[in-house]
Amino acid sequence: MADKRKITTADGLVADPPRDYFEDVYAVVRQIPVGRVTTYGAIAQYLSLRAGARMVGWAMSSSHTHTDVPAHRVINRLGILSGKNFFGSPTRMQELLEAEGIRIENDQVVRFKELLWDPSVELN
Repeated sequence: MADKRKITTADGLVADPPRDYFEDVYAVVRQIPVGRVTTYGAIAQYLSLRAGARMVGWAMSSSHTHTDVPAHRVINRLGILSGKNFFGSPTRMQELLEAEGIRIENDQVVRFKELLWDPSVELN
């Protein structure tokens, strides 16, 4: 089934998001080091995306078809595993992060600020 979600452009038009937008997001996510996390908003800021964190979230929810995209390393701005339901099991995202040495308590990354990888800093 095709994805029916649309975006509203700066001039108020409703359109499909460009597919290369997803690839831009995935290119950033592929660079997140093992044992580190980033946020939807940090990726959006780095890519200068007007639609922001929600569009990054949309791209991440579609990333399951790309086995080389470590989507589990992208969390919300509070360090919470908000995308965990896109992993086929409510515990899979946590399991993947813990396998990389990241401690999780109550669906939240422990030491979030220390583990945060900011593409605007790391890739510039």
